[in-house]
Amino acid sequence: MATLNVIRRWALRDQMSIREISRRTGLARNTIKKHLRSEESEPKYPRRSSSSKLDPYAEKLATWLGIEATKSRKQRRTLRQIHTTQPKKEKTKNLSTS
Repeated sequence: MATLNVIRRWALRDQMSIREISRRTGLARNTIKKHLRSEESEPKYPRRSSSSKLDPYAEKLATWLGIEATKSRKQRRTLRQIHTTQPKKEKTKNLSTS
């Protein structure tokens, strides 16, 4: 949220009016007043700590993508293409071992 820093700079350093800041940013004047009065420079949001469904397979997928990255642009395949070209037994064996 760099807009908070811009709002503060315009109001304090450049002595710009709240109405002009509102016009330039597209924010309401009440919102700009609230940001100027607040002590907080940037809002703090809690980090999301949920795991992905792909976490158990992340290492295998990363190696597949690493191998594909060394190939020329026209020879590269996406993960979906890699997945569909593997035989069914090999898919389950590879995914269960990683």
